[in-house]
Amino acid sequence: MNHHHFQLIALLCLFACPLLSAGEIPIKQVVGPEIPGKYKHPASITELNNGELMLVYFGGDGEYQPGTAIYGVRLPKGEDAWTEPVRLANTPGRMDGNAVIWQTPGEEVWLLYVTRYGKEWSTARIKLKISTDGGMTFSDSMLVTEDVGYMVRNKPIAKEDGNYLIPIYHEYGTDIEVSDGRNTGLFLHYDVDSKTFTKSEEFGYRKGVEQPAVVQLTKDHFIALCRRGGDYNETDDGWMVFTESHDGGWTWSEGTESEFPNPNSAVDLTKLQSGNLLLIYNDHMFKRRKLTLALSTDGGKTFPVRKMLMNDDAGMAYPYMIQTKNGDIHAIFTYNRIKVMHAVFQESDLKE
Repeated sequence: MNHHHFQLIALLCLFACPLLSAGEIPIKQVVGPEIPGKYKHPASITELNNGELMLVYFGGDGEYQPGTAIYGVRLPKGEDAWTEPVRLANTPGRMDGNAVIWQTPGEEVWLLYVTRYGKEWSTARIKLKISTDGGMTFSDSMLVTEDVGYMVRNKPIAKEDGNYLIPIYHEYGTDIEVSDGRNTGLFLHYDVDSKTFTKSEEFGYRKGVEQPAVVQLTKDHFIALCRRGGDYNETDDGWMVFTESHDGGWTWSEGTESEFPNPNSAVDLTKLQSGNLLLIYNDHMFKRRKLTLALSTDGGKTFPVRKMLMNDDAGMAYPYMIQTKNGDIHAIFTYNRIKVMHAVFQESDLKE
């Protein structure tokens, strides 16, 4: 990951605009600079069994500053105001990040996150806390990966066989300005009966690959779109990475270029209730701008329907999507690393 420095005028605009909108899709702020801890970055969201929304993010004084912790907020069903942030994980003397909140198909709510044991993300380990009361309280943390360098970012999915698939990635290197070319993607298979995690084979890409977002198309066929590695400099060679599995998610093809540009930034891919696939990404090769939605009606072969959600130079990053039981699609992202933003729309809004 990298620090991006933005112009003062963009920063001033942040404080002046509590509500942002683009086209027909309104975008609202969930948390911002008024909440203590100026840094707020990778966020995730889930619908709880009671219909409430729960959103988590990691915050503090900065990505590489000590004391970052995991915070959560909730949106009670039928209300418009999110609750005040509550600290959910804070490892003494360490830095916590990349929180993923997920309502499992059962009663458990999972909070996956990483704890960094050194200065770089390549020293991280994945941890898990479990709630059995709708995310009100969580268990002590447990280690999911004992080896360093493994990280989580995108949402798990429940496979057709009832077990879970968790996208993760393996970080190498010590240069915080470059995503190492050795970085690989992989998946954790969670067996619901034995409560065990098993790693898939890892897959690479010529620039390194991170943060896969996965969907299941058939019993054995899965596809994933991923963040590329490399640096953050101007380029005409920055592409989102594609991989697929034909054996239930155990082995994966080597990463190849997709049709989508990628500025070394996270993406998300979701299978909607209609069966269509929805992608959210930055439509740019080296800047985190042009946050765009793309819809596929043919299992990811083509994405002909596209709609820009937001575009400016302040930086929109780490998009994350869910579809709730009522059909609403919720997209969240971080804005200039000091705000978490939230948009709600229907699939039909993308076709207008």
